[in-house]
Amino acid sequence: MKLMIASDIHGSAYYCDQLLKAYQEEKADKLLLLGDILYHGPRNDLPEGYNPKKVIAMLNDMAEEILCVRGNCDTEVDQMVLKFPILAEYCILYLENHMIFATHGHKLNEDTPPLLKRGDILLNGHTHIPKCTEYEDFIYINPGSVSIPKEDSPHSYLLLENNRFQWKELNGNCYKEYKI
Repeated sequence: MKLMIASDIHGSAYYCDQLLKAYQEEKADKLLLLGDILYHGPRNDLPEGYNPKKVIAMLNDMAEEILCVRGNCDTEVDQMVLKFPILAEYCILYLENHMIFATHGHKLNEDTPPLLKRGDILLNGHTHIPKCTEYEDFIYINPGSVSIPKEDSPHSYLLLENNRFQWKELNGNCYKEYKI
């Protein structure tokens, strides 16, 4: 299975469109969204192409292909307009002998991780900064941000296939890999 992982669309129809084009080009089986889908939040400037209604339409058209966890900017009102569940605080996936604990990152993150064992993966968005760090008890992975990257990082997503994570810019260029 090929999984595309993205975070922090923040209502940008412009970057959501680019993400979904990359999703089609990558021929991924599922899209895992790590929260902050429609609203940009009070700390962020409006992202380019801010249009939550267009984002709703684009994502609802492929609702059966989306897995999602709740971000700190996602609310019950957002769930009323989206056709796929967005209010789960976390999602657990298994990759051979590794558990992947996917959450947005505003509560559970690399500084305050959930209970994990060696080799487990904590997958977060929230910081808008791509990252991969091996700790003694777990591996921390962040795909970065689709719409509002920080610290000069690119607009990015993550692919997971064949026990390999690849960080890619929205144009498809791979700039980092991590093999489990």
